[in-house]
Amino acid sequence: MKLKIVLAILGIGVLTSCGGDEKKQTIKSKKPVKKAVVKKSPEQKEVKKEKLVVTIDMNNKGVGPIKSMTLSNTINKSMADKGQQIFKNKCSACHRIDRKFIGPNPTGIMERRSPEWIMNMIMNPSEMVQKDPIAKELLAQFNGAPMADQNISEEESRAILEYFRTLK
Repeated sequence: MKLKIVLAILGIGVLTSCGGDEKKQTIKSKKPVKKAVVKKSPEQKEVKKEKLVVTIDMNNKGVGPIKSMTLSNTINKSMADKGQQIFKNKCSACHRIDRKFIGPNPTGIMERRSPEWIMNMIMNPSEMVQKDPIAKELLAQFNGAPMADQNISEEESRAILEYFRTLK
């Protein structure tokens, strides 16, 4: 008798789980999603990226030890190479150059953020996500995954910044 009850319950479970509500079924394509280009005017174009809001603020210096800095017009190749190696060792677990990953893609960051903001974010991520509006926005956009504090020195941060200058 107990065996019949168990079999009946299993049978009902199988039958109810096999039916499908088509609204719940989704097909995920491995093909990249094309970005929609919306024409605002002949001079302006806006590219919508996967629900990502891109804030451009070159005046925000962020929260941290870097208050002011001046960059030369030329890129210091040896410093950029050192920065690339540091980035590869400490940052590439979460950041990719060619695409969004766990964290944002740093390509073109020099056109969106001030050098001070970038260095402060690299050196002081915990305080930045608590106090800086752009860092808070990024935290929300990247599913609440905070940037890990890698204890990067000012010298290392400056080298990473120089590497970022090469990413366009």
